[in-house]
Amino acid sequence: MHRALLVSEILLEVFMHVNRVLDPYALILSYREMALARKSFAALARTCKPFYEPAMDLLWTELDGIEPLLGCVTRLHPIIYHSSGSRCFRFEVIEPLSEHEARQFLHHSSRVRSLRILYGDYFHLLSVLPIETCMFPRLLSLSTDQDLNRYLHLFLSPVLRRCALPLVHPDLKSVPTRCAALEELSIKSSFGNIAADRQVLYDSIRLCKGLVALACPPLDWATWEHLSNLPTLLTLEIWDDRCSLGWRNPKIAPFLNVTRLYFYTKTAAYTIAVTQQLEFPSLIQFEMEVFDLPWAEAEPLFHALSRYKTLLHISISSRRSSRNVQDLLGSFLTPIRQFLCFTQLRTLRFNFPCCCINLDNNLLLEAMSSWPHIRMLEFIDPQAVPTVTFRGLFAALHRCPRLHTLDIPLNAVDIDIDPTAKSFQHTSLQHLNLISLDISDAKAVARIIFSAFPSVDRIFPPNKRPSDVCLEVLRHLESFRASTVLDRHVAGAASKT
Repeated sequence: MHRALLVSEILLEVFMHVNRVLDPYALILSYREMALARKSFAALARTCKPFYEPAMDLLWTELDGIEPLLGCVTRLHPIIYHSSGSRCFRFEVIEPLSEHEARQFLHHSSRVRSLRILYGDYFHLLSVLPIETCMFPRLLSLSTDQDLNRYLHLFLSPVLRRCALPLVHPDLKSVPTRCAALEELSIKSSFGNIAADRQVLYDSIRLCKGLVALACPPLDWATWEHLSNLPTLLTLEIWDDRCSLGWRNPKIAPFLNVTRLYFYTKTAAYTIAVTQQLEFPSLIQFEMEVFDLPWAEAEPLFHALSRYKTLLHISISSRRSSRNVQDLLGSFLTPIRQFLCFTQLRTLRFNFPCCCINLDNNLLLEAMSSWPHIRMLEFIDPQAVPTVTFRGLFAALHRCPRLHTLDIPLNAVDIDIDPTAKSFQHTSLQHLNLISLDISDAKAVARIIFSAFPSVDRIFPPNKRPSDVCLEVLRHLESFRASTVLDRHVAGAASKT
């Protein structure tokens, strides 16, 4: 073996190339890739003594469930690693571990740094473990959609940084108590028993001293006040809104370092109360998914958001709206106009009925002039009647040279420019969504895109089925590009002769 491999830093760097397929941020992570990486680490561990410890650490560092650890138990090994490769056995019928088997189970548990629990039918096997047992003393991240019931304490590491639970656990206070280093707490669910769960949640959060990110059901004013005194807090997410904040003028300090707010609610009432009465001077990103957004709530919400001039990214979506369209047609305070004050905006996404009221060439030009730094603009309105034309779009795009994603109602039936004429080119635009448009001449639209937007590589979202006319536009667009490549090839060959 080369002497360089005796240097631990070099050895880890080599092993990390094997570990790249286990990257949790990978776009596609297949079971086969994970299995291959684990087999590679196992083989490295068996190669020689210097390889054993670093290879075993990487082999066990990230687990989806505790089944691999149960596979270290002699009695359970043939059950866990059966030939079919599918999870067809039932843990419910298996006897709990003995004390000797518990030691086998815990043999490699100290190497686990990230654990995601997908099933909960094996918890009874752990009943032999004493209550003070910490199964994973080096665990940094715990994520589960299973109710850990009376076994939560077994998974709590003193160095735990991230904890994601499916509901408010009765023993939730043990998380901040036993995990002093906790930075991220996530409970993306509604309250089960509103009165009991609410108090447990509030008491638990008030024990957290170093939170960086929090996602949970709605908070009361006292808990908001505690969070305002945490300089570490950067991100807040509120899920569900079955609890009302009530109206008061809380004397709560500004949330100096919070940069992101996210709300997932049925109505906008809770969000309005928070954005009206609390201060977020560093807020950069606001996201909201609400089931119903009537104009009676949308207007005060938009007005409250207008106080946060630091916002760079705004996303608001709603499944339905009970607003009166006729009342908005002549109104100056339409949704788009209320956001013209955000002159530093980078992302604006509206996805709710009537969000495009009064959107025409003039309003689009005014908006783009107000947002010169915009990079992503999406106005998705199922009730919109497209009035923005290609001529108006071109005029507006001159004002935002950095725009790379555009999805707005566009009149692609009445084409008001000459598709064959040489026009300006917007080289930054990459994604132009045509999926919801009525298109009268697919070839003409493809010609416009080819001439004006040379960098566009997507004309419909990857997660949606394109219409026949969209596919026709795409075929013409590919034909134009292929013809250009051929012409360049011919011209290049001719210049050499």
